[in-house]
Amino acid sequence: MVKEIQLLKINDPRGNLTFFENNNQIPFKIKRTYWIYDVPGGESRAGNAFKKSEEFIIAISGSFDVETHHGKQRKIYKLSRPYKGLYLPSLTWRNITNFSTNSVALIVSSTMFNREDYIRDYKTFKNLSIEED
Repeated sequence: MVKEIQLLKINDPRGNLTFFENNNQIPFKIKRTYWIYDVPGGESRAGNAFKKSEEFIIAISGSFDVETHHGKQRKIYKLSRPYKGLYLPSLTWRNITNFSTNSVALIVSSTMFNREDYIRDYKTFKNLSIEED
């Protein structure tokens, strides 16, 4: 299931610190890290899902919404704090929308990049997710 994960926030007058580690705060071993930035304010990134990859998404700076569809459940999560992230299991459709100006989305994945793992067509995703139910 998709779930919000609260990370440890270490308060310090010199600046706060937050971290996550493999298999500790997030439920998979990290194989890939990437980030999305310079998205114009209010814009979105095209939706997709993964056949095998699990993801953990954090708003390192600014804010954005993550629209999810997992099986029969749809939900929108607002990410706006660098100490709160969103875990997405495989076969979860996600669309990142409503980026604030200068926001940065940090995404860690359970797999290395593999073009074949991507599901970019929503109809194909729905057919695959129905088969999994």
